Amino acid sequence: MFNLPTITISMEDNLKNADIIFYSNPNGDIKVEVVYNDDTFWLTQKRMGELFSIESHTITYHLKEIYRSGELDEAATARKIRVVQKEGSRDVKRVLDFYNLDVIIAIGYRVNSFEATQFRIWATKVLKDYIIKGFVLDDERLKQGQRFGKDYFDELLNVLEKYEPANVDFILK
Repeated sequence: MFNLPTITISMEDNLKNADIIFYSNPNGDIKVEVVYNDDTFWLTQKRMGELFSIESHTITYHLKEIYRSGELDEAATARKIRVVQKEGSRDVKRVLDFYNLDVIIAIGYRVNSFEATQFRIWATKVLKDYIIKGFVLDDERLKQGQRFGKDYFDELLNVLEKYEPANVDFILK
């Protein structure tokens, strides 16, 4: 294991800055707190277990295999994050291992549960749309405008501006 940098995330501060989001499955029976930092999502092993409805030791097994095989680089995909949260009247600080979206996706394709299957169906649909159409849009995110510190609609327009004006006019119609 690598000596990973530690950053501090205050749950209270991040809720104000939308750095903590909550994922719920369509049935609403799974709710997972997800950290958004440095343009990616981060989960602990425990939260990945909740997301995919599997035990933490299964996540540990797959993490070791992912890093051992060289599929992902631990130094690039894992981070120690000091989490500060209120417990009663005290602020409690803990340093936890978090794993980024690359790891979450890799785990989702390795584990066997109903939730992981639903994740793979969704991810495969997104990938298929990208391969067939050459792009994927998150309609809900575009409707919301500003999200996660970026204006995705402006970014989309900046990409479209790189093409011939006639093609952009056609695309925007």
